[in-house]
Amino acid sequence: MNKTFRKNLALMATALSVSAIMWPSAIAVAEGANLPLSVTNEGTVIDGGVFKYALVGDPFSGALSSLYAEKSNDMRITEFFNPGLYGSDGDYKIDDSGLAKLTFDQANKKVTIKIPEGVTWTDGQPLTIEDVIYPYYVVGHKDYTGIRYGSDFKNVVGMEEYHDGKSDTISGLKKVDDYTLEISYKEFSASMLQAGGGVSSYVEPKHILEKTPIKDLEDSEQVRTNPVGFGPFKVKSITPGESVVFERNDNYYKGKPKLAGLQVDVVNASTAVSEMKAGNYDYASLPEDAYNTYKDASNFKTLGRLTNVYSYIGFHVGTWNKEKEQVQPDDSKPVSNKALRQAMAYAIDNDAIGQRFYEGLRVRANSPIPSMFASYNDGSIEGYTYQPEKAKQILADAGFVDKDGDGFVEDPNGKSFKLTFASMSGSDVAEPIAQYYVDAWKQIGVNVELYEGRLLEFNTFYDLLDKDADIDVFQAAMGVGGDPNPSTQFGRDNQFNSMRWATEENDKLLAAINSDAAFEDAARKKAYDDWQKYVIDEAPVIPTLYRHSLVSINNRVKNFDITLGSGTEWQDVELTADQPVKE
Repeated sequence: MNKTFRKNLALMATALSVSAIMWPSAIAVAEGANLPLSVTNEGTVIDGGVFKYALVGDPFSGALSSLYAEKSNDMRITEFFNPGLYGSDGDYKIDDSGLAKLTFDQANKKVTIKIPEGVTWTDGQPLTIEDVIYPYYVVGHKDYTGIRYGSDFKNVVGMEEYHDGKSDTISGLKKVDDYTLEISYKEFSASMLQAGGGVSSYVEPKHILEKTPIKDLEDSEQVRTNPVGFGPFKVKSITPGESVVFERNDNYYKGKPKLAGLQVDVVNASTAVSEMKAGNYDYASLPEDAYNTYKDASNFKTLGRLTNVYSYIGFHVGTWNKEKEQVQPDDSKPVSNKALRQAMAYAIDNDAIGQRFYEGLRVRANSPIPSMFASYNDGSIEGYTYQPEKAKQILADAGFVDKDGDGFVEDPNGKSFKLTFASMSGSDVAEPIAQYYVDAWKQIGVNVELYEGRLLEFNTFYDLLDKDADIDVFQAAMGVGGDPNPSTQFGRDNQFNSMRWATEENDKLLAAINSDAAFEDAARKKAYDDWQKYVIDEAPVIPTLYRHSLVSINNRVKNFDITLGSGTEWQDVELTADQPVKE
């Protein structure tokens, strides 16, 4: 990040003082980045060529298997040679674009998986339905060392009996023939239709993995140094934690890739922009908060799309009851009052934050369902806009009045209170944004201070939330994966409900989302809309910002499209020069 941008951040932090809270509305409205989803470059394509991919972030751990990868960089590398069982559309709904075709039988709680004949692993061996079945026996095994064994796998009939050693087989897995599998489930909600919503996408080479005891598999050669897949590329060499060199898979079932190979290097986020400008890479995901340092680059184009992540401010209204394994709201806390939560929501200008701090690359959120889920996000909901006078009126109407003249309201019982606000460190804009929120709330008469007077490191922050520390308000982000079902974050019996918020009405609305009726598109849409309207009014969280994912593509790449569900596939990528273009 250059000195000018750092200076601007400092100026913005100063501007976001109490005296600068009232931003003009014309300035506050975020215009958005208006980034393209695709690029087409001039030039005649060459034969082959090696695509240079900058994997921005920390070194990968080396667990290059869908069964064991935990870090995002390990998962990304794995996708190049093992793209998984099925594809999905722009709403992450499972479709027929991947290897398998799935048929859903709601009445009998079954899914039938059909894979094509003639597909081979990169070692030449045929891919059969045994390779779809075997991952269940690995993940469910008592000696399995990964993190995948959870509610989705336990939902398969007979899985828990197998895991507990009561059976040598998983009764819910029925092999119909060499290319067809029928799976029986205990529960069968509409989330099953979503990628990552309940049906495993794992397919692994049984003929290789079965040679190693499951207790040793995670650290084996088959996972760490010589993984085999069926994707567009196959692994040629690995430099642990640093790079992977791929060569094309001439027998890829979707067609022979046009590239000769792919080189993936781990690149530090602090140098990613300079590496792209120097022409060292064809592809990199670059940071939003440095956008103004590369938005006018001459040798690459930046593409962007909204992601499945939303930032939010949460209100910690209770605790986790370990005995009952559910949240336990505490009505005595000031933030348990809905009016206070609503007022604090109207006090902050997230349009301006997205524009001033993120160059319009983050936009005000209207719902906990990210807007990229077009079929689920309720666009009729405005969400919370910047209306400080309305915030003050809501407080007054609810009995929050400044009775002692200190500038801060007392609660409806006349008792003074001060809220603690927890927010994470990690970027140059983290502190000024957190301070802005504190100042904005003070402007409407709500006394708020940072937890322990400082920002918190990532792990410390979540440890405190998990332990129900003395935190009233917190700022966090939630990635909803491929399934927008809000039950995980807002369910009464889910520990990911960091707000510890629950109501009987919320229980009913979530039950409707998870009901059999929700398998019908219209009923599912209504269930999601009803829940969103309710949760926005109740305001256990304030959805603040949706964010863009930015991808920079070098000018030697002929075509590249990042549209979710219909973007460019790797077998179709072409180059127009032997090396990336320099600035």
